[in-house]
Amino acid sequence: MADTDTAMDAWLRSRADVRAQRGLVRGTEPQTGLVDLASNDYLGLAGDPRLAAAAAEAVARYGTGARASRVVCGTTGAHQELERQLCLLTGQETSLAFSSGYTANLGVVTALGGPGTLMIHDAHVHASLRDGIRLSRSPAVAVAHQDIAGIRAALAGRTQPRAVVVLESIYSVLGDAAPLAEAAALCAEFDALLLVDEAHGIGVAGAGRGAVHAAGLAGAAHVAVTATLSKALGSQGGAVLGSALLREHLVNTARTFIFDTALAPAAAAAAGEAARIVLAEPGLARRVLENAAALARRCGTQLAAGAVQSIPVGSAERAASLAAGLRAAGVAVGCFRPPSVPDGVSRLRLTARANLTKAELEQAAGAVALAVGDAAGNAVAGDRVAGGPVAGTADRAGAMA
Repeated sequence: MADTDTAMDAWLRSRADVRAQRGLVRGTEPQTGLVDLASNDYLGLAGDPRLAAAAAEAVARYGTGARASRVVCGTTGAHQELERQLCLLTGQETSLAFSSGYTANLGVVTALGGPGTLMIHDAHVHASLRDGIRLSRSPAVAVAHQDIAGIRAALAGRTQPRAVVVLESIYSVLGDAAPLAEAAALCAEFDALLLVDEAHGIGVAGAGRGAVHAAGLAGAAHVAVTATLSKALGSQGGAVLGSALLREHLVNTARTFIFDTALAPAAAAAAGEAARIVLAEPGLARRVLENAAALARRCGTQLAAGAVQSIPVGSAERAASLAAGLRAAGVAVGCFRPPSVPDGVSRLRLTARANLTKAELEQAAGAVALAVGDAAGNAVAGDRVAGGPVAGTADRAGAMA
């Protein structure tokens, strides 16, 4: 330790040493010139010239920033058009745009929570939802991943006047789909709200309109949806979709909406254009699912419900080593290690995209298959017991987007 180190410096150095020893060091270096199996640009819209044109027009009209919170003077025509397009895409009554998917989740959960609301959540929901539940000061029950019986038991035993059941439509690590119809039926039976994070469903499931729409739940009074604009919609931001009553409540109580500068008009305009494209061109969602199936087949993994395909590899060190080797081979993949997943179940996450060429798909899948070898198939088989993940994965899987 240097003579000038403070107590905080010493602690920060010690944490860095621990991360290095455990293979948990992350970086922020750009990844260029690689076949992209890592990003969440599922439909390839982040580079679409139509989104760029919409963003440029918004900059020319409204400027580069929103200048203030939405409730002060930060709302522009770009925000209003975005919310209109999101409603058309998802079939929801209203939409409210936030500056990110994280703030959308944090905002809606904290605004609905409190001592009188029981929060019941799948153990694999995203970190933003878990953080929102903690900040809401609500009593909370975490149920095992995909455990409908556990949700029923929690609802049946509740003593609070209100309850919210929190799920993801498609989970960000395993890539599996939630049983939305069954969960919605339980919520209707027990007078609860079903809150579904469609971060990995919008643009992919239900011809791009999302898994909630595909399940026939769009516009249902007891169902609300959150979404990100930074994945399939190729922009930035987030949204909460649901009833007019819910929207009015959020405008007046969601702290991440009231006290946050509004989403930049350029991002809002680009996302609105993306929503229009997804609705008009359902073939985009079809292509991403076709490429996902080809990727899973070529890599020998179990096919997941959406764009994300997951390969368990064991230790964090092995995951980091495999990801680095694949980068050297020209392929970028997701590397999920603690705290994204628990110790011992680190994995490579492969993301299919609609605009992957056949040559890129073959090159990337071949490199992945070669890198992980026969162990990938064995790990996938061992990762599921009686239809669920191995013991211990329920606590923190899905903690990152």
